[in-house]
Amino acid sequence: MSGLAPFGRIKKRVTASATVSRMVRPVQEDARGIVTPAAGLAHFRLDRYPPSQPVARFVDRYWVATWDLRGRPAYTQQVLAHPVVNVVFTDGTALAHGVKSRIDARTLRGAGRALGIMFRPAGFRPFLDRPASAITDQAVPLREVFGPQADTLSQRVQAAADGADMAGLADRFLAAIVPAVPQPSEITTSIAERAVADPSLMRVDMLAAHAGIGVRQLQRRFSGDVGISAKALIRRYRLHEAAEQARLRRDVDWADLAAALSYSDQAHLSREFSALLGMPPGQYALACRVLRPHLRAAASRASRRRPLCSSSRALAASGSSR
Repeated sequence: MSGLAPFGRIKKRVTASATVSRMVRPVQEDARGIVTPAAGLAHFRLDRYPPSQPVARFVDRYWVATWDLRGRPAYTQQVLAHPVVNVVFTDGTALAHGVKSRIDARTLRGAGRALGIMFRPAGFRPFLDRPASAITDQAVPLREVFGPQADTLSQRVQAAADGADMAGLADRFLAAIVPAVPQPSEITTSIAERAVADPSLMRVDMLAAHAGIGVRQLQRRFSGDVGISAKALIRRYRLHEAAEQARLRRDVDWADLAAALSYSDQAHLSREFSALLGMPPGQYALACRVLRPHLRAAASRASRRRPLCSSSRALAASGSSR
């Protein structure tokens, strides 16, 4: 075995309603979900911000993407998104994007920016008036969820000075409406994040037994609260880790990695990887390493720019951290 930390230093949470101590890692350290991120980061910048303590029960992080491609070709970034809801503010719109069941893409043109609220698994369920599966692969206007106040928030986010202000506005909005009492969906969050943290829980029946509930009840919870099946969630996070290891390590022992992630064998890993990302893991690793010189230089320049916010201290200064 390689000694690989399960799913790469997963954030630990004790119970669904426990106080959470959070650290948001920069994209250079954790690019899970972004397909061939080095090429993408030569075209856009991505900053991340932690939620305040009350909001962290439901939200994993805020992210702000900024780009300036004026005078340059449009760029399409593929994303194998985390199996969670993302609320995205951009171009004057505010949409709640349900869990994506397949790879997705976004084409960037001109100059712009976007604020995203990345919820935890099942974290958006307390705000929905329907099962999470009803918005899987859908984009719902945020006004349908939060009413007219969502329009006001969207306008304020669009007018914000920088990424820290954008994240702060969203955090204050959520802090005012998060339910004070524990929610049934928070149990599902804990179960889902246990599946992420422990790759030995590779089957749905094993996860159900660990949670102390039946398989059917587990499936109902995941369908209603997360938006996809437990099997699909486990599969997504295992592929995230495989892709991240392909990005970070020069000489990956694929058989060893397959065993570390509880695949039956290397061929099993390769089949699942190819089915979702469109190429086998070895080819993906090569694509992550082979950057044209001008892309590598652009990515290096972007990493040296002063970040909009690199720590919870800056978000606290914006008034959203408690």
